[in-house]
Amino acid sequence: MNITVLLPFIVLIGAMFLMTRSAKRKQAQAAQMRNELQPGSGIRTIGGMYATVKEVNEDTVLLDAGPGVELLFAKNAIGSVLTDDEYNRIVHGIEHDLKSDTDVVPDDASSLTETDDSADEAAAASDDKSVDLGKKDAPEEPADDTAAAEAKTAAEAKSDAEPKKTDGDSEAK
Repeated sequence: MNITVLLPFIVLIGAMFLMTRSAKRKQAQAAQMRNELQPGSGIRTIGGMYATVKEVNEDTVLLDAGPGVELLFAKNAIGSVLTDDEYNRIVHGIEHDLKSDTDVVPDDASSLTETDDSADEAAAASDDKSVDLGKKDAPEEPADDTAAAEAKTAAEAKSDAEPKKTDGDSEAK
């Protein structure tokens, strides 16, 4: 037999060995975590429920899920043990202030500029030339007389073409 025929089988067997080895390691870590459970620890179940461990037995765990709510779970149903800070942040909404010495990010960008000179220059530049983007109510008067006469005749022709509006009373009933 040639080595090129056996090489894919060897690679496949090696990959399967590595995958099962990592899965066994994860299972061993999870079993160790479940065996080290202590009353008072905050946990998350595999279903996503957060609770506090009240009592630990050989195969079961008694959980306190709220005032007057005690639940009996199998140890295998414990997904992870949380730190006190993480449990309080998730369940009670209490944020632990880890960065109290650092600067706070401001709500607006005005305090992020180093000097106010650049803001003053920008404001002065915007005052130099105003741009009107809106539509004007009254048409402007043209500068020369011929343009004014043309605009007036165009407005009259437009008003003649449009039907007159009435308030509903017509004489042709």
